[in-house]
Amino acid sequence: MDDFYTANAGWPIELETKPNMEEAMQRVYAWYAGELMDRPPIRFTRHNAEYELRDRGRSWPSLKDRWFDTEYQVDDFIDQAMHMRFNAETFPVFWPNLGPNVFAACYRGIGYQFGEVTAWTSAEMDGQLSDEFDYSIPVIDWDSEYVKKLDEMTDYALERAPGRFLVGYTDIHPGMDWTVALKGNDAILIGLLEEPDAVLALARACEADFTAFYNRYHDKLRAAGQPSVTWLNVPSYGRMHVPSADFSTMISDEHFEQFCRPSLVRECEQMTHNVFHVDGKGVARHTDSILALPNLHGIQWVHGVGDDAPIMQWVPYIKKVQDAGKGILIDITPGDLDPIMAALKPEGLYLCIGTESEQQELDIIERTLHWGR
Repeated sequence: MDDFYTANAGWPIELETKPNMEEAMQRVYAWYAGELMDRPPIRFTRHNAEYELRDRGRSWPSLKDRWFDTEYQVDDFIDQAMHMRFNAETFPVFWPNLGPNVFAACYRGIGYQFGEVTAWTSAEMDGQLSDEFDYSIPVIDWDSEYVKKLDEMTDYALERAPGRFLVGYTDIHPGMDWTVALKGNDAILIGLLEEPDAVLALARACEADFTAFYNRYHDKLRAAGQPSVTWLNVPSYGRMHVPSADFSTMISDEHFEQFCRPSLVRECEQMTHNVFHVDGKGVARHTDSILALPNLHGIQWVHGVGDDAPIMQWVPYIKKVQDAGKGILIDITPGDLDPIMAALKPEGLYLCIGTESEQQELDIIERTLHWGR
């Protein structure tokens, strides 16, 4: 099994909400290593369950105030976690969530707006085409209200966490996704053709800031004896990262290599474990390049909705990733399990399954123990 796991086995993580923590981590590390312990790792969840917030008798002047209510965010998670069973490789993780582009919001001059379940920069909301675009490089503000709030939420969660749950770091999108958050899709797409050097310089400008931002929260977690984990809920005893390039759904393979790949390589090189977030078939066009990234251990495959939703049509794609020796995390329904087990080998699979009851979860665990035997 992974040498890093062997070196860190016995890390004292004991949780009353997760009594089989060490066994679950062994399955995760077998998955990282391309091996199978006894069955694939399984995360049980309900779609967007992490966004199900209750008012707990509180009210707020604005949506931003609700997102910024540290005690509410952490205490509501604890209240739910202490009444749940975290079966299989489902981990009790609180991660400070201020929306997918909070890293971009930490730069000076970038507006940020909160909705019910997500947030957007001003550039993401501006759909008007302009005659001129600004590719100047902004400066990160380490005194930003968003940095301070992430610090506060992380610190408060770590105070409440010992013996009960894991604390993760926030969602971080550097690289080309960061440029879109700063400047908007129109500016970046036109810039690829008219000012490619400026766009590439912009995309790479945040590399040092990303490392410092990541380390700021990784160091807090490590000092508290926590593993590395974020919204994907796949922990690592080292440095875990979820690289992505959602913007790449709109560009060619050549542009992916020129504009996305350099920053992605830099991100992955400094991590122990990377699981790439492939958001649909548009991003999947670049899978060959993604699979060649350094320190890549797996792909999180998001197959989409509507006509893209039936998972069985994506079996060839899943096999492609497996055949490349990489793991793949897939979302399936309980009804998909038997067809998936018949069509695929268990090695390299990490299942995320929405369930209705604990008994259903226990039955699924038992069925997967016989997979391939």
